[in-house]
Amino acid sequence: MRVAAEARPAELPLPGGVPGATVRVHPLLTAEALAPPAFAARPTGRLPLLRGLAARRSRWTWLPIGAFLVEHPGAGLLLVDAGLHSSVATDPRPNLGRRHKATLRVRMEPDQSITGQLRARGVEPTAVDAVVMTHLHYDHASGLAELPDATYVVDRREWAAATSRGFTSGYRKRLVDHAFDWRAVDFDGPGVEAFATFGRSLDLFGDGALRLVSTPGHSPGHISVVARLSEGELVLAGDAAPSLANIEEQRLGLLFDDEHLFRRSLRELHRYLAATPDALVICSHDADLWPTLDTVYA
Repeated sequence: MRVAAEARPAELPLPGGVPGATVRVHPLLTAEALAPPAFAARPTGRLPLLRGLAARRSRWTWLPIGAFLVEHPGAGLLLVDAGLHSSVATDPRPNLGRRHKATLRVRMEPDQSITGQLRARGVEPTAVDAVVMTHLHYDHASGLAELPDATYVVDRREWAAATSRGFTSGYRKRLVDHAFDWRAVDFDGPGVEAFATFGRSLDLFGDGALRLVSTPGHSPGHISVVARLSEGELVLAGDAAPSLANIEEQRLGLLFDDEHLFRRSLRELHRYLAATPDALVICSHDADLWPTLDTVYA
């Protein structure tokens, strides 16, 4: 199945930049998914993926599926990732498909969806102007259909993967095949510069408040986001690492697209933490970290 949607080249910076701006970031727990113990510790030796997935279901644990609401003083409200569609709480099949329902066990309440959490904060989904997608795997892209008015920012390599690959690579084409305002960033194009320990970055609004950094490996075009707070920085690492422990120990997770790039992204994140010890890095599926997070970082 080919997709009809197209991603136009992004013209950065997006409107709304404010010199010296800082942002407020709200972590949103959108659901939990059952995962094997090896999710954050890939087995060594032969057939590591099969062995990692073969653990008895009684040993599997619930991992968070996280997204983030960001308040920018000039650009308004934006999201990092879209979580799961609200319908998944009652029946995953219409949104995720038959095969995903058979392989993904989710624990979710309807009001945990992005739209539910926005409305609980008195915010209508139409007020969200932009959504930065760390990547387009279904657990991050499922809910984007509920935000049709936003501009979606995605890496061009990630868009190519999501619109050409399928279930075994973590994608579902129907989730992205919407006539939305898709904008593809190019980390090989103009405006790309090094930032801190990251080799390739783009300034989303031109004011340094939100920087997109290229962290491929888990998926071909994975993006992490560095947010400037009033005091310090916050890195929304997405799935560049399964957990903070993977970054600190330079340890492979179970699932990745390219081992070399995954290790490179881990090294960049590890060096960033060493150089910026007061910064917080949040991985989207870190079960140990999420219960300790504040409701907002400013």
